[in-house]
Amino acid sequence: MTTYITTPIYYVNAMPHLGHAYTSIVTDAYSRYRRLCGDEVRFQTGTDEHGEKIFQAAEQEGVSPKEYADRISAAFRQTWPLLGVRPDHFIRTTDPEHIKTVQDILQQVHDRGDIYFSEYSGLYCRGCERFLTAKELVDGNCPDHQQPPTAIAEQNYFFRMSKYQDWLIDHIRNNPEFITPERYRNEVLAFLKAPLEDLCISRPTSRLTWGIPLPFDDKFVTYVWFDALINYLTGIGYPDGPDFDRYWAAAEHVIAKDILKPHAIYWPTMLRAMGLPPYRRLHVHGYWNVDETKMSKSIGNVVRPGELVEQYGVDTVRYFVLREMSFGLDASFSGRALVARRNSDLANDLGNLFSRSLTMIDKYADGIVPEPDAGTMTDADRELIANVERMVGEYRQAMDGFGFNRALQEIWQVIGRLNRFIVTNAPWELARDPAQKGRLMTMLFLLAEGLRLITLVLQPFMPETAAKMAAALGLETELETASLEKAGRWGQMVPGHRISPGAQLFPRLDKKNNQPPQPQQKQKKKEKEAAAEEGLVDFDQFGKLDLRVAEVVAAEKIKKSAKLLKLTLKAPEERTVVAGIGKHYQPEELIGRQVLIVANLKPVKLMGVTSHGMVLAAKEIDADGNEQLVLSTVAGAIAPGSKVA
Repeated sequence: MTTYITTPIYYVNAMPHLGHAYTSIVTDAYSRYRRLCGDEVRFQTGTDEHGEKIFQAAEQEGVSPKEYADRISAAFRQTWPLLGVRPDHFIRTTDPEHIKTVQDILQQVHDRGDIYFSEYSGLYCRGCERFLTAKELVDGNCPDHQQPPTAIAEQNYFFRMSKYQDWLIDHIRNNPEFITPERYRNEVLAFLKAPLEDLCISRPTSRLTWGIPLPFDDKFVTYVWFDALINYLTGIGYPDGPDFDRYWAAAEHVIAKDILKPHAIYWPTMLRAMGLPPYRRLHVHGYWNVDETKMSKSIGNVVRPGELVEQYGVDTVRYFVLREMSFGLDASFSGRALVARRNSDLANDLGNLFSRSLTMIDKYADGIVPEPDAGTMTDADRELIANVERMVGEYRQAMDGFGFNRALQEIWQVIGRLNRFIVTNAPWELARDPAQKGRLMTMLFLLAEGLRLITLVLQPFMPETAAKMAAALGLETELETASLEKAGRWGQMVPGHRISPGAQLFPRLDKKNNQPPQPQQKQKKKEKEAAAEEGLVDFDQFGKLDLRVAEVVAAEKIKKSAKLLKLTLKAPEERTVVAGIGKHYQPEELIGRQVLIVANLKPVKLMGVTSHGMVLAAKEIDADGNEQLVLSTVAGAIAPGSKVA
């Protein structure tokens, strides 16, 4: 199959922000997914550089419009690699090829009689750079820019858009996937219930010179939308380039809802007038609000993608925006929400699963993916396999329909199942019994195969992370060229190849400053170091004990300490506790366990980590004088945070 997927070309009156980043990340993820499905893919983006707002912005900066456009266009081009966005083509409306194509199309439509000259008076919004109808106004203002439009009367050229209204209504009704999600299809059909006015497609040079001159009247330049929309044709070599015939029938556009009308009404009717079939699908997403407030330059809450990547990392940003927004609806961005997603979904769920699974394969199978023992397979194993296979099917259905957050939810359900699979099967206990070696090897193989499939389906969302996972699994070459049709089936992991346990995929971020935890500082006193090694906690005052049940959601060793582990506990709030149990428990075997803690101790710093409480354990000395610590817990599952009476 063939896929041609585009972002809108971004208007260069402002620097790239979160809204631009989301549209581009979505389009990039979809293009990567279609490649994973084996499609021949063309992914295009670019910049829209003509129009009144560009001229005004350049004038304010004391430069020519072309100099201004060059600078902002370069900023967009430089932003995409930071976000892992890899377009096949970047187009500019100031490209000579584009200018020629626009003029050729204008002449063609004019010669067919669908462009005419007339006088017009109407309400002009300078922010939208178009005339608005009275019914579009809200309390007399443009709904997007919250300013009253200006009454203008002038002579201009018009495109007979009204001529194609009935055709467009029929096409939308007969092709339910032409505009998605459905709410935007219904919005367009509701707008088309009223008579469609013809489209003013020129601006007199007495008012604006920064634009493409009309080929049949040099006293006018082209209206920005009749210029910009044609980029989707120019970029694939319209009219006679080989790429045009290959890609146009598969064209899909991704836009934000503020430019729905030009893409759903102007563009299809323009194509009809040219004698071309319309694009295949239009995908419309909502707005990003910042802390529940609409993002706005005037408010000063614009989020810059480069700053996000620098602070949080590219795959954290990609995961957050794709998981947080339900495509088509508005979503809210906040640093707190991003850190919560990073720590919970990426560090606790995915990161811990990957780290402890590979650690166990390294420890119990000498770093080699083992051969499963078919005789030890259980019904629970078969249920796990069925759930992973179901996930791949649900993932494909969601991705085909631009349900990126749904696809990620399906993946994370499997990640959760695999984490519970580890806790339920307790490989550290199987390893102590030689008679259970076959069962242990089966379990490790199931984990390796589950991780292979997770790595495969994560590629469109988090390409850097997926590459790290593939390399650690020893599948870097295979997964780079894998197709979902074949590699998306259970049972493709080949026993016998070596894995490479490595660093954490996603170190947890400190919630206080949204930054990675700072390197540990030297302890001021040797006495505190000795106390830390023994797992002791100092406190000045000891009030009434607050004993609670807590669930371990993350665990890691503390550098320079043989005994201390840093535990992240849910009790029910999330807290960090340092425990001196490192010689008795491995971090990977603690995830998901319920423990008892003293929750109301004064926080104390041990080996550079602040501990908010104490984990309780029983201590015994065996006949040989060796100390053994056994964590205290409860008999049966109970909600984290429950008080111990």
